[in-house]
Amino acid sequence: MVSKPVVPPWNDSSKNLVRDLATHFARHRATIMIRRGEAAPLVGVAHSAVYAGAGHFSPALADNARVLLRLLADRGHDLWHFFFAPNRRSSSVGRACARARRRPSVQTVCSAPAAGVDVQKLLFADRTVVLSQHSEALVLAAGVPRERVRRIAPAVHALPVPDAARRAAARQRLGLALDRPVIVYPGDLEYSSAAERVLRAHAARWQRRGAVLVLACRAKTAAASERERALRALAGQLGVTGDVVWLGETREIHALLGAADVVVLPAETLYAKMDLPLVVIEAMLLERCALVAAGTPAAELAVDDAALAVTPEVDAIAEAVSSLLEDDARRAAIGRAARAHALARFAPTRVAAEYESLYDELLS
Repeated sequence: MVSKPVVPPWNDSSKNLVRDLATHFARHRATIMIRRGEAAPLVGVAHSAVYAGAGHFSPALADNARVLLRLLADRGHDLWHFFFAPNRRSSSVGRACARARRRPSVQTVCSAPAAGVDVQKLLFADRTVVLSQHSEALVLAAGVPRERVRRIAPAVHALPVPDAARRAAARQRLGLALDRPVIVYPGDLEYSSAAERVLRAHAARWQRRGAVLVLACRAKTAAASERERALRALAGQLGVTGDVVWLGETREIHALLGAADVVVLPAETLYAKMDLPLVVIEAMLLERCALVAAGTPAAELAVDDAALAVTPEVDAIAEAVSSLLEDDARRAAIGRAARAHALARFAPTRVAAEYESLYDELLS
Protein backbone atom coordinates (compact mmCIF):
# COMPACT_ATOMS: atom_id res chain seq x y z
CA MET A 1 0.00 0.00 0.00
CA VAL A 2 1.21 3.47 -0.90
CA SER A 3 -0.86 6.44 0.22
CA LYS A 4 -1.92 7.16 -3.37
CA PRO A 5 -2.53 5.12 -6.54
CA VAL A 6 0.66 3.86 -8.18
CA VAL A 7 0.01 5.32 -11.64
CA PRO A 8 1.50 8.00 -13.89
CA PRO A 9 2.48 10.77 -13.78
CA TRP A 10 5.66 9.56 -12.07
CA ASN A 11 6.16 12.78 -10.14
CA ASP A 12 6.09 11.49 -6.58
CA SER A 13 8.93 9.78 -4.74
CA SER A 14 6.89 7.13 -2.95
CA LYS A 15 5.03 6.11 -6.11
CA ASN A 16 8.30 5.91 -8.03
CA LEU A 17 9.89 3.79 -5.30
CA VAL A 18 7.01 1.30 -5.46
CA ARG A 19 7.23 1.22 -9.26
CA ASP A 20 10.98 0.60 -9.35
CA LEU A 21 10.82 -2.12 -6.71
CA ALA A 22 7.80 -3.94 -8.13
CA THR A 23 9.34 -4.10 -11.59
CA HIS A 24 12.69 -5.44 -10.38
CA PHE A 25 11.74 -8.28 -8.03
CA ALA A 26 13.30 -11.55 -9.11
CA ARG A 27 11.61 -14.06 -6.76
CA HIS A 28 8.43 -12.34 -5.58
CA ARG A 29 5.50 -10.83 -7.46
CA ALA A 30 3.97 -7.61 -6.23
CA THR A 31 0.38 -6.41 -6.43
CA ILE A 32 0.05 -2.63 -6.48
CA MET A 33 -3.05 -0.52 -5.91
CA ILE A 34 -4.32 1.65 -8.74
CA ARG A 35 -7.39 3.75 -9.56
CA ARG A 36 -10.58 2.11 -10.68
CA GLY A 37 -11.12 2.09 -14.44
CA GLU A 38 -7.47 2.71 -15.31
CA ALA A 39 -5.28 0.47 -17.41
CA ALA A 40 -2.52 -1.41 -15.60
CA PRO A 41 0.54 0.88 -15.73
CA LEU A 42 3.30 -1.69 -15.11
CA VAL A 43 4.21 -4.80 -17.09
CA GLY A 44 4.75 -7.98 -15.09
CA VAL A 45 3.09 -6.55 -11.95
CA ALA A 46 -0.34 -7.50 -10.62
CA HIS A 47 -2.80 -4.67 -9.98
CA SER A 48 -5.74 -4.13 -7.66
CA ALA A 49 -8.18 -1.34 -8.58
CA VAL A 50 -8.90 0.31 -5.23
CA TYR A 51 -8.65 4.08 -5.42
CA ALA A 52 -11.46 6.21 -6.78
CA GLY A 53 -10.02 9.70 -6.42
CA ALA A 54 -7.12 11.38 -8.16
CA GLY A 55 -4.85 10.62 -5.20
CA HIS A 56 -2.61 13.68 -5.59
CA PHE A 57 -0.17 13.95 -2.65
CA SER A 58 -2.39 12.69 0.16
CA PRO A 59 -5.21 10.14 0.19
CA ALA A 60 -8.85 11.05 0.58
CA LEU A 61 -10.67 9.63 3.59
CA ALA A 62 -12.88 7.56 1.29
CA ASP A 63 -9.84 6.08 -0.41
CA ASN A 64 -8.34 5.12 2.94
CA ALA A 65 -11.59 3.34 3.71
CA ARG A 66 -11.38 1.47 0.40
CA VAL A 67 -7.82 0.42 1.18
CA LEU A 68 -8.94 -0.84 4.59
CA LEU A 69 -11.78 -2.89 3.09
CA ARG A 70 -9.49 -4.27 0.38
CA LEU A 71 -6.94 -5.46 2.90
CA LEU A 72 -9.52 -6.91 5.25
CA ALA A 73 -10.89 -8.99 2.35
CA ASP A 74 -7.45 -10.06 1.14
CA ARG A 75 -6.92 -13.78 0.73
CA GLY A 76 -4.27 -14.03 -1.96
CA HIS A 77 -1.16 -12.36 -0.57
CA ASP A 78 1.46 -13.65 1.83
CA LEU A 79 2.79 -10.26 2.95
CA TRP A 80 1.67 -6.63 3.04
CA HIS A 81 4.06 -3.79 2.30
CA PHE A 82 3.09 -0.20 3.19
CA PHE A 83 4.85 2.90 1.82
CA PHE A 84 4.24 6.30 3.40
CA ALA A 85 5.59 8.82 5.87
CA PRO A 86 4.28 8.04 9.37
CA ASN A 87 0.98 9.85 9.81
CA ARG A 88 -2.10 9.13 11.90
CA ARG A 89 -4.52 8.61 9.04
CA SER A 90 -2.57 6.08 6.95
CA SER A 91 -1.00 4.40 9.98
CA SER A 92 -4.45 3.79 11.47
CA VAL A 93 -5.45 1.91 8.31
CA GLY A 94 -2.38 -0.30 8.46
CA ARG A 95 -2.72 -0.94 12.18
CA ALA A 96 -6.40 -1.87 11.89
CA CYS A 97 -5.64 -4.35 9.13
CA ALA A 98 -2.71 -5.84 11.02
CA ARG A 99 -4.90 -6.45 14.06
CA ALA A 100 -7.84 -7.87 12.14
CA ARG A 101 -6.02 -10.04 9.58
CA ARG A 102 -2.60 -11.21 10.63
CA ARG A 103 -0.11 -10.98 7.78
CA PRO A 104 3.65 -10.45 7.86
CA SER A 105 4.09 -6.77 7.13
CA VAL A 106 6.70 -4.20 6.14
CA GLN A 107 6.37 -0.43 6.49
CA THR A 108 8.76 1.71 4.45
CA VAL A 109 9.10 5.17 5.92
CA CYS A 110 9.41 7.24 2.75
CA SER A 111 10.02 10.53 4.57
CA ALA A 112 10.41 11.73 8.11
CA PRO A 113 7.27 12.51 10.13
CA ALA A 114 6.32 15.98 11.29
CA ALA A 115 8.18 17.35 14.28
CA GLY A 116 6.67 16.41 17.62
CA VAL A 117 4.94 13.28 16.36
CA ASP A 118 5.18 10.14 18.49
CA VAL A 119 6.92 8.01 15.86
CA GLN A 120 6.67 4.74 17.75
CA LYS A 121 2.88 4.94 17.82
CA LEU A 122 2.77 5.31 14.03
CA LEU A 123 4.99 2.33 13.23
CA PHE A 124 2.97 -0.87 13.31
CA ALA A 125 4.57 -3.38 10.93
CA ASP A 126 6.77 -6.38 11.72
CA ARG A 127 9.66 -4.56 10.05
CA THR A 128 10.18 -0.85 9.55
CA VAL A 129 12.39 0.15 6.62
CA VAL A 130 14.05 3.56 6.66
CA LEU A 131 15.91 5.17 3.76
CA SER A 132 18.57 7.15 5.61
CA GLN A 133 20.84 7.06 8.64
CA HIS A 134 18.96 10.12 9.89
CA SER A 135 15.59 8.35 9.99
CA GLU A 136 17.18 5.20 11.35
CA ALA A 137 18.49 7.16 14.33
CA LEU A 138 15.11 8.86 14.79
CA VAL A 139 13.20 5.57 14.77
CA LEU A 140 15.61 3.88 17.17
CA ALA A 141 15.55 6.89 19.51
CA ALA A 142 11.74 6.64 19.54
CA GLY A 143 12.06 3.19 21.09
CA VAL A 144 11.49 0.90 18.10
CA PRO A 145 13.55 -2.26 18.74
CA ARG A 146 16.69 -2.57 16.61
CA GLU A 147 15.65 -6.00 15.33
CA ARG A 148 12.51 -4.48 13.76
CA VAL A 149 14.42 -1.80 11.82
CA ARG A 150 16.19 -2.07 8.46
CA ARG A 151 17.91 0.65 6.46
CA ILE A 152 17.57 0.17 2.71
CA ALA A 153 18.36 2.89 0.19
CA PRO A 154 15.68 4.01 -2.25
CA ALA A 155 15.64 2.52 -5.75
CA VAL A 156 16.15 4.97 -8.61
CA HIS A 157 16.44 3.78 -12.19
CA ALA A 158 19.45 4.96 -14.17
CA LEU A 159 19.16 7.91 -16.54
CA PRO A 160 21.36 8.46 -19.61
CA VAL A 161 23.85 11.31 -19.36
CA PRO A 162 22.99 13.97 -21.95
CA ASP A 163 25.76 15.10 -24.26
CA ALA A 164 26.41 18.75 -25.09
CA ALA A 165 24.01 18.71 -28.03
CA ARG A 166 21.14 17.32 -25.94
CA ARG A 167 21.79 19.81 -23.19
CA ALA A 168 21.71 22.66 -25.66
CA ALA A 169 18.51 21.36 -27.25
CA ALA A 170 16.89 21.11 -23.82
CA ARG A 171 17.81 24.68 -23.01
CA GLN A 172 16.30 25.87 -26.27
CA ARG A 173 13.03 24.01 -25.64
CA LEU A 174 12.83 25.42 -22.14
CA GLY A 175 13.63 28.96 -23.23
CA LEU A 176 16.96 29.09 -21.38
CA ALA A 177 20.06 30.88 -22.61
CA LEU A 178 22.80 28.73 -24.13
CA ASP A 179 25.63 30.98 -22.98
CA ARG A 180 24.68 31.64 -19.34
CA PRO A 181 25.11 29.48 -16.23
CA VAL A 182 21.87 27.79 -15.21
CA ILE A 183 21.11 27.00 -11.56
CA VAL A 184 18.04 24.85 -10.90
CA TYR A 185 16.06 24.72 -7.67
CA PRO A 186 13.71 21.68 -7.96
CA GLY A 187 12.20 21.81 -4.48
CA ASP A 188 8.84 22.72 -3.01
CA LEU A 189 7.73 26.14 -1.82
CA GLU A 190 5.66 25.34 1.24
CA TYR A 191 7.69 23.40 3.77
CA SER A 192 11.12 25.01 3.93
CA SER A 193 12.71 28.40 3.39
CA ALA A 194 15.05 27.04 0.71
CA ALA A 195 13.37 28.83 -2.21
CA GLU A 196 13.71 32.19 -0.48
CA ARG A 197 17.32 31.50 0.40
CA VAL A 198 18.31 30.59 -3.15
CA LEU A 199 16.59 33.76 -4.41
CA ARG A 200 18.60 35.84 -1.96
CA ALA A 201 21.81 33.97 -2.86
CA HIS A 202 21.08 34.61 -6.53
CA ALA A 203 20.68 38.33 -5.88
CA ALA A 204 23.81 38.44 -3.73
CA ARG A 205 26.22 36.55 -5.98
CA TRP A 206 24.95 34.46 -8.87
CA GLN A 207 23.22 37.16 -10.90
CA ARG A 208 26.51 39.07 -11.06
CA ARG A 209 28.03 36.12 -12.87
CA GLY A 210 25.28 36.24 -15.48
CA ALA A 211 23.53 33.16 -14.06
CA VAL A 212 19.86 32.29 -14.51
CA LEU A 213 17.96 30.74 -11.61
CA VAL A 214 15.18 28.30 -12.53
CA LEU A 215 12.60 27.33 -9.92
CA ALA A 216 10.86 24.09 -10.90
CA CYS A 217 8.43 23.63 -8.02
CA ARG A 218 5.40 21.40 -7.59
CA ALA A 219 2.38 22.80 -5.84
CA LYS A 220 1.82 20.25 -3.08
CA THR A 221 -0.71 22.21 -1.08
CA ALA A 222 -3.07 25.15 -1.52
CA ALA A 223 -0.46 27.33 0.18
CA ALA A 224 1.91 27.00 -2.79
CA SER A 225 0.24 29.69 -4.92
CA GLU A 226 0.37 32.29 -2.17
CA ARG A 227 3.96 31.39 -1.38
CA GLU A 228 4.93 31.75 -5.05
CA ARG A 229 3.31 35.20 -5.21
CA ALA A 230 5.31 36.27 -2.17
CA LEU A 231 8.55 34.95 -3.67
CA ARG A 232 7.89 36.65 -7.01
CA ALA A 233 7.42 39.91 -5.11
CA LEU A 234 10.69 39.28 -3.28
CA ALA A 235 12.47 38.70 -6.59
CA GLY A 236 11.22 42.10 -7.72
CA GLN A 237 12.44 43.75 -4.54
CA LEU A 238 15.85 42.10 -4.97
CA GLY A 239 16.08 43.21 -8.60
CA VAL A 240 16.41 39.73 -10.09
CA THR A 241 13.04 39.29 -11.80
CA GLY A 242 14.59 39.21 -15.26
CA ASP A 243 17.08 36.51 -14.25
CA VAL A 244 14.63 34.11 -12.59
CA VAL A 245 12.51 31.58 -14.48
CA TRP A 246 9.39 30.26 -12.71
CA LEU A 247 8.91 26.95 -14.45
CA GLY A 248 6.54 25.31 -11.95
CA GLU A 249 5.90 21.60 -12.37
CA THR A 250 7.30 20.31 -15.64
CA ARG A 251 7.22 17.00 -17.48
CA GLU A 252 10.71 17.86 -18.73
CA ILE A 253 12.30 17.74 -15.30
CA HIS A 254 15.03 15.32 -16.42
CA ALA A 255 15.88 17.51 -19.41
CA LEU A 256 16.00 20.53 -17.11
CA LEU A 257 18.25 18.81 -14.60
CA GLY A 258 20.55 17.61 -17.35
CA ALA A 259 20.78 21.14 -18.80
CA ALA A 260 21.71 22.70 -15.44
CA ASP A 261 25.20 23.67 -14.34
CA VAL A 262 24.31 23.27 -10.67
CA VAL A 263 21.22 21.78 -8.97
CA VAL A 264 20.47 23.24 -5.54
CA LEU A 265 18.14 21.90 -2.84
CA PRO A 266 19.42 23.46 0.41
CA ALA A 267 16.22 22.72 2.35
CA GLU A 268 16.68 22.84 6.12
CA THR A 269 13.75 20.43 6.46
CA LEU A 270 12.80 17.59 4.15
CA TYR A 271 9.32 17.19 5.57
CA ALA A 272 6.99 15.84 2.83
CA LYS A 273 10.00 14.86 0.69
CA MET A 274 11.84 11.57 0.50
CA ASP A 275 14.73 11.50 2.98
CA LEU A 276 17.19 11.22 0.11
CA PRO A 277 15.39 13.46 -2.39
CA LEU A 278 14.60 11.67 -5.64
CA VAL A 279 15.19 14.75 -7.75
CA VAL A 280 18.70 15.17 -6.33
CA ILE A 281 19.56 11.53 -7.01
CA GLU A 282 18.26 11.94 -10.56
CA ALA A 283 20.49 15.00 -11.00
CA MET A 284 23.43 12.91 -9.75
CA LEU A 285 22.62 10.17 -12.27
CA LEU A 286 22.71 12.86 -14.97
CA GLU A 287 26.25 13.81 -13.82
CA ARG A 288 25.13 17.13 -12.43
CA CYS A 289 26.74 18.83 -9.47
CA ALA A 290 24.17 19.00 -6.66
CA LEU A 291 24.10 21.04 -3.46
CA VAL A 292 22.08 20.03 -0.38
CA ALA A 293 21.77 21.20 3.21
CA ALA A 294 24.16 19.98 5.88
CA GLY A 295 22.49 18.54 8.95
CA THR A 296 19.66 16.91 6.98
CA PRO A 297 19.22 13.38 5.62
CA ALA A 298 20.13 14.69 2.15
CA ALA A 299 23.65 15.41 3.39
CA GLU A 300 24.23 11.65 3.24
CA LEU A 301 24.37 12.03 -0.55
CA ALA A 302 27.59 14.03 -0.21
CA VAL A 303 29.80 11.02 0.65
CA ASP A 304 32.77 10.37 -1.63
CA ASP A 305 32.52 13.93 -2.99
CA ALA A 306 29.35 12.95 -4.86
CA ALA A 307 27.55 16.19 -3.86
CA LEU A 308 28.08 19.26 -1.71
CA ALA A 309 26.48 19.67 1.72
CA VAL A 310 26.57 23.23 3.04
CA THR A 311 25.03 25.10 5.94
CA PRO A 312 21.55 26.17 4.78
CA GLU A 313 22.26 29.90 5.12
CA VAL A 314 22.24 32.46 2.33
CA ASP A 315 25.93 33.37 2.49
CA ALA A 316 27.11 29.75 2.55
CA ILE A 317 24.81 28.76 -0.33
CA ALA A 318 25.83 31.80 -2.39
CA GLU A 319 29.54 31.22 -1.85
CA ALA A 320 29.45 27.47 -2.57
CA VAL A 321 27.60 27.84 -5.86
CA SER A 322 29.70 30.83 -6.95
CA SER A 323 32.82 28.76 -6.38
CA LEU A 324 31.38 25.94 -8.49
CA LEU A 325 30.47 28.27 -11.34
CA GLU A 326 34.09 29.43 -11.45
CA ASP A 327 35.51 25.90 -11.73
CA ASP A 328 34.31 23.81 -14.67
CA ALA A 329 36.73 20.99 -13.86
CA ARG A 330 35.49 20.70 -10.29
CA ARG A 331 31.85 20.61 -11.36
CA ALA A 332 32.64 17.89 -13.88
CA ALA A 333 34.54 15.84 -11.29
CA ILE A 334 31.69 16.08 -8.80
CA GLY A 335 29.25 15.09 -11.55
CA ARG A 336 31.22 11.96 -12.40
CA ALA A 337 31.50 11.00 -8.74
CA ALA A 338 27.79 11.66 -8.33
CA ARG A 339 26.78 9.30 -11.11
CA ALA A 340 29.13 6.54 -9.94
CA HIS A 341 27.78 6.80 -6.39
CA ALA A 342 24.14 6.84 -7.47
CA LEU A 343 24.54 3.89 -9.85
CA ALA A 344 26.17 1.80 -7.13
CA ARG A 345 23.90 2.73 -4.24
CA PHE A 346 20.44 3.14 -5.76
CA ALA A 347 20.34 0.51 -8.52
CA PRO A 348 16.80 -1.00 -8.51
CA THR A 349 18.08 -4.58 -8.90
CA ARG A 350 20.26 -4.21 -5.80
CA VAL A 351 17.58 -2.50 -3.71
CA ALA A 352 14.88 -4.97 -4.80
CA ALA A 353 17.15 -7.86 -3.78
CA GLU A 354 17.51 -6.38 -0.29
CA TYR A 355 13.72 -6.19 0.06
CA GLU A 356 13.31 -9.74 -1.21
CA SER A 357 15.74 -10.94 1.46
CA LEU A 358 13.64 -9.14 4.05
CA TYR A 359 10.46 -10.77 2.68
CA ASP A 360 12.15 -14.17 2.87
CA GLU A 361 13.04 -13.53 6.51
CA LEU A 362 9.42 -12.71 7.39
CA LEU A 363 7.94 -15.57 5.40
CA SER A 364 10.26 -18.29 6.61
